[in-house]
Amino acid sequence: MLIEKLLPFVENYTESLNTELTESSPGMTLSKSQKFWLGFCITGIILTNSINWTAFSRISIGRYKKTALSWMFRHSKIAWEHLFHFSLKIIFKVYGITKGVVSIDDSDKKRSKCTTKIFGVNKIKDKSTGGFCMGQGLVFLVLVTPKITIPIGYAFHVPDPKISEWVKENKRLKKAGVPKSKRPKKPVRSDEYPTISSISIALLKTFVQQHPEIKIEAIVADALYGNAEFMDEASKIAGSAQVISQIRYNQNISFKNSKKSVEKYFENIQPIQKTIHIRGGKGVVVLIKSARIHVCAHRKKRFVIAIKYTGEEDYRYLVASDLTWRYADIIDAFTR
Repeated sequence: MLIEKLLPFVENYTESLNTELTESSPGMTLSKSQKFWLGFCITGIILTNSINWTAFSRISIGRYKKTALSWMFRHSKIAWEHLFHFSLKIIFKVYGITKGVVSIDDSDKKRSKCTTKIFGVNKIKDKSTGGFCMGQGLVFLVLVTPKITIPIGYAFHVPDPKISEWVKENKRLKKAGVPKSKRPKKPVRSDEYPTISSISIALLKTFVQQHPEIKIEAIVADALYGNAEFMDEASKIAGSAQVISQIRYNQNISFKNSKKSVEKYFENIQPIQKTIHIRGGKGVVVLIKSARIHVCAHRKKRFVIAIKYTGEEDYRYLVASDLTWRYADIIDAFTR
């Protein structure tokens, strides 16, 4: 497949993007060659399903050399840090999006063992084999709306090498029977290697600052983000929005001056059977228990929901920051 001219909708997109840039700051306006280059690359991505200068050069019938395409990317004074959010503004306008649920997640991408020129490559856990492989850690935010679901922020996560080395050595010494008092203390984390939670908070803050016109109805995340610090900070950034995450089955709760695990607490509560729709799919029957209880690790009351899907043996435990919501609304936001 050969590129003779830009796809019409790509050309319209680059014009709209340039308009947004110009209205925001005339100094960021794209030149004619920059607009064409950007449109050419987008067309190349669509046609080749890859980001590859050689492939782009090939489908241009040699009109554009890969070195020239790469040079434009590396040296052209394009306001890259603004393009993503201006693109989002265009999409929000086209689809009439004014609100949505922010979903936070992270994922690992495997890379070749000999990879040396890709940013953020490090040793990661290979879930398929139980061993390790080289790869990249990606943290991302998506906005879930009734019309579309789109990415609104992303960043790479790289573990602090000093802490990784300490964890490895600490495990070895612990296995050897060395008491904690004689083992090295955990090193202070470098600002160059923020945690996944810190990266997520930074991405959320950037989105809120760049898009004040979008109302965040709720923020949902998995168990990695189910701690008090993250939930409180995320809610504050998003204008006191509901934050929904998960806690472990053995997380302690306080009830009538007694402390017990959340699993133990819900044992004597009768479940409610309800049909829910996950990601807009077919109805799924679930068992639900809920209570507004004091979560010890969070040092405050949370809305905790025990939910068990058909065919599963154990309950999962959702935790929400805003106590005024109904359990049905919390589950609806979490499963969008």
